[in-house]
Amino acid sequence: MYRATELPPAPAPARRRTSRGGAPQTFPSSLRVEPLVQGDTSLGKLDDHVRDLSEAKPPRSWYVALVITSLAGLVGLASVGFMIYEGIGTMGNNVPVVWGFLIINFVFWVGIGHAGTLISVILYLFRQKWRNAISRTAEAVTVFAFVCAMMFPAVHVGRPWLPHWLFPYPNERGLWVNFRSPLIWDVFAVVTYFSVSVMFWYLGLIPDFASLRSRVKSRVKRAVFGFMSLGWVGNARQWLHYEKAYLLLAGLTTTLALSVHSIVSMDFASSMVPGWHMTIFPPYFVVGAAFSGFAGVVLVFAFIRTAMRLENYITERHMDLLNKTVLFLSCVMAYAYLMEGFTAWFSSNTFDRYIFANYVFGDQWWAGSLTIFFNCILPQLLWVPRFRRSVPIMVLVSAGVTLGMWLERYTIIVLSLHRDYLPATWGTYLPTPIDFAILLGSVGIFLTLLLLFLRKMPIIATWEVKSDIAHHQAHPSGGLEAEHA
Repeated sequence: MYRATELPPAPAPARRRTSRGGAPQTFPSSLRVEPLVQGDTSLGKLDDHVRDLSEAKPPRSWYVALVITSLAGLVGLASVGFMIYEGIGTMGNNVPVVWGFLIINFVFWVGIGHAGTLISVILYLFRQKWRNAISRTAEAVTVFAFVCAMMFPAVHVGRPWLPHWLFPYPNERGLWVNFRSPLIWDVFAVVTYFSVSVMFWYLGLIPDFASLRSRVKSRVKRAVFGFMSLGWVGNARQWLHYEKAYLLLAGLTTTLALSVHSIVSMDFASSMVPGWHMTIFPPYFVVGAAFSGFAGVVLVFAFIRTAMRLENYITERHMDLLNKTVLFLSCVMAYAYLMEGFTAWFSSNTFDRYIFANYVFGDQWWAGSLTIFFNCILPQLLWVPRFRRSVPIMVLVSAGVTLGMWLERYTIIVLSLHRDYLPATWGTYLPTPIDFAILLGSVGIFLTLLLLFLRKMPIIATWEVKSDIAHHQAHPSGGLEAEHA
């Protein structure tokens, strides 16, 4: 039997690797890797740190930030209510740009939410230990981003009081959804991925809820954590079933993560709009979603490492690896942009050629040019190792990528619609203050949920990080000799 704060015993380490002559194999110092935990850390200190974050009174800066983000969220919700009351004419949508900020924001937030759980499950399936300290918060980013994303389709359909019409269920009206519509595919893809992401996130929280249950001083919190831990006591039988369920959900989530943005891309690729009807869109959207999601995760961790005093657990090595991934995805995005232009040129389709040229040289050239700069050029700073560990540089690059990926969705949607097949129907899209207020509100809602999570729930997967601490204590040098032990 194991207490809730313990892990099942690890298998005995294998013998140290030796050379052919029988002598221990050594590694050059240049190949040694940094440990995943730093400083004076122990199992008890980790539990106490996580408990103090949820038990201690937050600083004044946290309350100020919460008030600001909450007001921004309320402004967005009030703008949505005003738009519903007055009509869609309060927004910049027009003919031919019938899709505006609502769908731009929807695709953007789905992209932000794409990478959090994907980071966690992919690294878990490949048994990468550096995921342990960052998985919990990354999964929370997914959940909160999808909460923001699901608000926009409900408003975009025009009658948000009838969202149940989008779901297939027997009803007295004899209504049934049209499964040939890509918008219905969106409903199933997003709702399914959100549901599985919440289950995967909550499953990882159960052992930590049990740990906090026995450590918090407040009776109310102890009762809440006891209810949320679902009777977890940490015995061998529970760990066995837990690890099986965690592995199954990780495999299922990986499949859904790859499919959800592919399905979102079908909203565009299955149409005949020039600039949208392209076979590159499914992988292009998946990479773009992962790109913006990783950038968002880097922004979050760059803030909480210092604000929450987590430098010993979220180390510079974690940030370096995350920034390397951002750099890799930036190169893939640059390749996708080149292939998009090559496809337009090689197809000899007059309309596709014009639309692609309009992205960079049209009347709203700034959107396409800034997209290329923020997504392809600015991240090249991360080739420099010192920049990958510099907080100002990583914040600059990640914020630029986040803005660039929003502008990419603006370019795809607006610049493809405002110049269609008939010049007589061409129009100009100008967003209104209501558009910007709704966008601001979605950012406020996301940050409000994130601030509440950082102070009210365990933000570190303690049951996983404890294995890193044990490994660090057994091999304090952190060299490859320890990695190969």
